[in-house]
Amino acid sequence: MGLAKGLRSLKGPAAPPYENGPFEWDQHVTFQKPAVESYKRYTLEENFEKIPQLNATIDQVYTTEAARVANTSFEILGTNVADANITFASTIGGIEIKTATASADQAIVLPHLDTNYSAWTGIKWGTENQVIWECVIRTDAITNIVIWAGLKLTNTSVIATDDDQVMFRFDAAADTYWNMIDSIGGTDTATISDVTVVANTNYYFRIEIDSDRKAHFFINNQEKHISGALTNDVDLIPYVGVQTATTAAKKINLVKEKISRIIFE
Repeated sequence: MGLAKGLRSLKGPAAPPYENGPFEWDQHVTFQKPAVESYKRYTLEENFEKIPQLNATIDQVYTTEAARVANTSFEILGTNVADANITFASTIGGIEIKTATASADQAIVLPHLDTNYSAWTGIKWGTENQVIWECVIRTDAITNIVIWAGLKLTNTSVIATDDDQVMFRFDAAADTYWNMIDSIGGTDTATISDVTVVANTNYYFRIEIDSDRKAHFFINNQEKHISGALTNDVDLIPYVGVQTATTAAKKINLVKEKISRIIFE
């Protein structure tokens, strides 16, 4: 009995008690997990074991407890957002991102933007680097809310602001389904998916930029849209945000993010 030709009979002390042999293995057997995920890609993964806080909080002297407990890879910003708006979710895995209570208030999670503070921005995620970005969120109530998540130049949910971007977006005032936005050199395209936005539901987003710089949009592991070729050599930043359109706080739960690129373009 040898692995090269597979298991062909039931004979031998380790043979399972199957009854209708002979059996043959036709798949490669891996006895040791590789030391790295891939020798061709550079990968970062964030499970939010610490809570993102305001840039000013993170940048305090390290003897300050608020700075010590803050996430050093990610920070928060947005209209009227405060450290207290971001907490560990009480019943859901991940962090809760909640706005303040004035209309148009925002809460946005993004990599720490200070120079050399985090590989999430220290490493360049260029349109030519075959970037793959992934994110898992869970919705809460979906009325009077705007949600956006993806790779952008700036933090805003406004589609027309960034000349180059690829993101998922939902505006309860206008949408029923997740929209997929790709902006190429200032030309914006909004493609409506067939995935309804539902309250208290998990969504797994993935954007894969291929070697032709085309962005492939996936929702819950199903491909929903392919963009045209993105502008060459544009470095993008991952943003996840929520905005209220009423005088009540709105929130989502951010479970995890992951990003990777080829090591050398």
